[in-house]
Amino acid sequence: MINFNNAEYIASFGTARQLPESTLPEIVFSGRSNVGKSSLINKVFNRKNLARVSSVPGKTITINFFKCDDINFVDLPGYGYAKASKIEIERWGKSIEAYFNSGRNIALVIQLLDFRHKPSKDDYQMLRFLKEHNIPFTIVFTKTDKCNKNETAKRIEEICVELEEFDADAILFSALSGEGCEDVKSKINDVAEAVNEL
Repeated sequence: MINFNNAEYIASFGTARQLPESTLPEIVFSGRSNVGKSSLINKVFNRKNLARVSSVPGKTITINFFKCDDINFVDLPGYGYAKASKIEIERWGKSIEAYFNSGRNIALVIQLLDFRHKPSKDDYQMLRFLKEHNIPFTIVFTKTDKCNKNETAKRIEEICVELEEFDADAILFSALSGEGCEDVKSKINDVAEAVNEL
């Protein structure tokens, strides 16, 4: 069992070339800009500022590493921020692609999607990349507290169709209410346990 209170920030890297050697299993947080990645990370590790939360999308432009027990956690730059410059968008894309193509010891990708909206073109691209490269992933739907009961039921029906091709685990999550937080921790623990048995 991981002690989630033991998380510590390690370092941030602006380009994939700067990345340290992958000596520990890595659990990766991925998602579009402003999907609530930092809020989820802080909630899971019970910290206010482990990952910086910004009201301005596109602020995470580095690959950020955290360590907890014998697992490295990787916070990738948020993708799909339309107001970013073309150069910045290309740089983020190259950083993310280079990360996945650099022989990392990836145990799991936690792919965040905004529960309220249909997955974007970038979301689908990311999901297909993970599927095609046989990278294990779990989908976490954020901001579920923004929907009422009827909207939630409707979205769940729609999601079954929208993501039918991926056949992935899915967790509903709210940083505000804490819904799904224990499920995310349980998934991380399962992966950590499996890795330790190897």
